[in-house]
Amino acid sequence: MKLLCFGDSNTYGFDPRSPLGGRYKAADRWVERLAAKTGWAVQNFGENGREIPLSAPDIPPDTDLMILMLGTNDLLQGRSPQQAAARLETFAAALPLAPARVLLVAPPPLARGAWVPDESLVDASRAFGRLCRDVAGRLGTRFADAGQWGIPLAYDGVHFTEQGHRAFADQLLEVLR
Repeated sequence: MKLLCFGDSNTYGFDPRSPLGGRYKAADRWVERLAAKTGWAVQNFGENGREIPLSAPDIPPDTDLMILMLGTNDLLQGRSPQQAAARLETFAAALPLAPARVLLVAPPPLARGAWVPDESLVDASRAFGRLCRDVAGRLGTRFADAGQWGIPLAYDGVHFTEQGHRAFADQLLEVLR
């Protein structure tokens, strides 16, 4: 099985304690944990700060499944949940994969923290998660709601902790089974 994980810093494995954009150890990042637990070929297309792109990336044609988790940075940059969901739908609809080969994951909701100073962003992230379910339904893609998984976030209210990466990988494995 060949998986492509496309997302932002939580897919990349960003360690918020690192001053220069460092990553958690490979053994602690959800993408690499997924590969280790399954033996599948898993590519990490995570990028710090990534917002939902305007066009589809180059995807290897032999990709069996694309795991797509984006939208948090769009909210942090001031987009409304509705704007982010519309952008996500446009992006996902343009992917050169059959809808059944895409797993859209609603990101875990934000929490109050250093990067999330008020409850309105937390509420927006919860609303975005619900809208992601609607997007997946309209496009016919697979869907998982990481907002239901209790993922531990770091002091910034945005990034997964090492325990969060482990929990995310475990929950994602359950979805993929």
